[in-house]
Amino acid sequence: MKNQIHYTDQELYLGCLEKNSSFQQLVYDQYSPKMYMLCLRYIKVTAAAEDVLIIGFMKVFERIQQYKGTGSFGGWIRRIMVNECLMYLEKEKNLYNEIGIDGILPAPIEYQQSDSLAVEDLMKIINTLPSGYKAVFNLFAIEGYSHQEIAQRLNISENTSKSQLSRARTYLQKMLKSNICLAVEATV
Repeated sequence: MKNQIHYTDQELYLGCLEKNSSFQQLVYDQYSPKMYMLCLRYIKVTAAAEDVLIIGFMKVFERIQQYKGTGSFGGWIRRIMVNECLMYLEKEKNLYNEIGIDGILPAPIEYQQSDSLAVEDLMKIINTLPSGYKAVFNLFAIEGYSHQEIAQRLNISENTSKSQLSRARTYLQKMLKSNICLAVEATV
């Protein structure tokens, strides 16, 4: 069994700062699984999420000198990935895809039967959100951005951010109710 050496974030940062490819690989290996899941929360197509992940890590390594050591190294990488996802959505012109909630017929989503909704099942439901709703929901509910920060980042008004979040919540409630009803009917 190979003896693995564990490095601190500071050591990983310093190794990347020296453009040491071994340390860059260690950073990628350590953070890519979480960052890939983050990308999938914003981008439905897995190939596109993988592309954004790679571009994001390229930016991490190109801009490593911009990390000031305040806050966590992982948090700094996460912020780059979120920004990269949002830039992808802007380029694809999907960000403000407005669809009326009343016109949406939620498709049933199969999920594991258990006492609680599994994280994977919830992510499947979140991934059905229209892109604009999904971006605001992710930034607010998962990343912890304020409506003011979301408005600045997405170049929208705070009220638009609030209404997108409200619509996303309404949509998610309909989807959850619809899928729970289907699950109950399936067990009867």
